[in-house]
Amino acid sequence: MRSKKESEQIRQMGSIMQSHRLTGPGAGSEKYDLLTAMAVNGLSAGGTRQATMMRLIALVTARYNWAADEVTIGQREMAALWSVDQRTAKRETRRLIDAGLLEISRPGVRGRVASYRLCRAEIYRQTAPGWASVGPDYDARMSARHIVPEEAPAAAEVSSPKVVQVNFGTRPVALPASAPWDKVLARLAADQPGTYAAWFSQLKGGEPGHDGTLRVVAPSRFLAVYIASRLMVPLERAVAYGYGCNLRCSVVTEDQA
Repeated sequence: MRSKKESEQIRQMGSIMQSHRLTGPGAGSEKYDLLTAMAVNGLSAGGTRQATMMRLIALVTARYNWAADEVTIGQREMAALWSVDQRTAKRETRRLIDAGLLEISRPGVRGRVASYRLCRAEIYRQTAPGWASVGPDYDARMSARHIVPEEAPAAAEVSSPKVVQVNFGTRPVALPASAPWDKVLARLAADQPGTYAAWFSQLKGGEPGHDGTLRVVAPSRFLAVYIASRLMVPLERAVAYGYGCNLRCSVVTEDQA
């Protein structure tokens, strides 16, 4: 069960990712990348998850309306597409919805079948750990494309790291810049205010180990996995600034610290 904060983070990602439909120039490449992410995730999981992901890929490839960002299909047609009976098709659809991969965009009523929409934000979140297995170019492309966009920091924010404007719909937050970790947070907030507010602001850092590794503590596993898989470059850049040397970051949860 996700915490309220984790659900809000996914909602923030989704509001950005779902705000544009995969149409127009470059959309074809992004569709292939999305299908690749689902395929690799399913193949690496095996078992029921593998079958579920393969059925989702078949549904998207055969019937998804990218212009409308939905697929309109009945249980009978779905069962035929998946070579299963209607009861299994209904169960698989419910599994996809419960997993957060599909949502009902328009419920079915008498005389009209239901419509479903891909939850791309959740698909990207669940498949992110496997991007690197496709290749470094794919991993870099997906990470760059699906990180929350940033607004350019104001000049005052860059020149004065002691008081940083955090772009989270609230008033500015004062961050002391005496300890190394405070400098890290100030740098992240100045460079990437949106990402700082949603992700980095909750991290805790301490003293680096003798092996040159800095253990960074996240309040939840979801946050730790997301940052470790997609936000390590800006984090380690800020750590190098704050600590004055290059350190390898290891993002762990509080119970692992």
